[in-house]
Amino acid sequence: MKNIKKNIRHFFLLSGLAAGCMYGFNKLIETTSCIKKRLTVQDGYYFEWRYGKIFYTKQGTGSPILLIHDLHPASSSIEWNQILKKLAKYHTVYAIDLLGCGRSDKPNLTYTNYMYVQLITDFVKKNIQQKSDLIATGSSCSFSLMAAHMDDTIFGKLFFISPPSLESLQKNPARQTNWLKNILELPIIGTFLYNLQMTEDKIRKTFEKEFYFRKSLISGNLEDSYYEAAHLDHSGGRFLYGSMIGNYTNINIIPALKKIEHPIFIIGSRESDSSIRILDSYVKYDEIIETAYVSNCKKLPQLEVPDKLFEIIRMFYED
Repeated sequence: MKNIKKNIRHFFLLSGLAAGCMYGFNKLIETTSCIKKRLTVQDGYYFEWRYGKIFYTKQGTGSPILLIHDLHPASSSIEWNQILKKLAKYHTVYAIDLLGCGRSDKPNLTYTNYMYVQLITDFVKKNIQQKSDLIATGSSCSFSLMAAHMDDTIFGKLFFISPPSLESLQKNPARQTNWLKNILELPIIGTFLYNLQMTEDKIRKTFEKEFYFRKSLISGNLEDSYYEAAHLDHSGGRFLYGSMIGNYTNINIIPALKKIEHPIFIIGSRESDSSIRILDSYVKYDEIIETAYVSNCKKLPQLEVPDKLFEIIRMFYED
């Protein structure tokens, strides 16, 4: 009996010590990740939405364009900095930080594809207040397409950069993925596990493997911005991250792709092995989709080759 009691005391002592270490690590990350203050709010505004405040910027004059960054806990409208001023010469350009990302609120909830459909629909109707063109990147292309499909009065031209494969969007929540989501939502251990996935080193490797083709062009300031975005609001990006791992942000867009009548332009990378296959799969379901490829870049041509991407967008506008 004494041994049992002793083992129990040791267990609780070690558990408390482990929890204390994780808490200390979390506080360290929270403090150090935002020291450089790369993400400022002076030049932006906040849209008061039902689930939280949405940060956005507005520049230029002319017909409106809404820019939607890739859906990722470390992403934000910083993604558009290299091309925003070029577009603002011809358009009124709105760039938002999605809920759960950047300088927007990061509430503890399940982030779904339809929630983001509601967000960008409400933003256009209540803030832009006229039909808008849209440019979206990566996973954000799916809910952007669904928003245009569900209400054809709010969007005009749709530009999709490096969209995900149609197969990946059909993955549904399952018991195992939901378990991982629930773990990430725990206050101490969930934050700790999330912080381990969003270290400076792992964000740097993501830039090198997925975002950029030429490593020499990766800016340290840009990496700092992504690292800071991932840890703002007490690392609240873990709630979005959990929903993404749980497949809650996925949706099968094929039925919408078959029916949508909006002009769609998809831009891929010549340096990505899967890009041609992915773009061909979209055209299979909507033959009027126009496609183009950009060389010397990977997932984020708006950061790596902004001039080339801008030329392609202007070309599509002139068709």
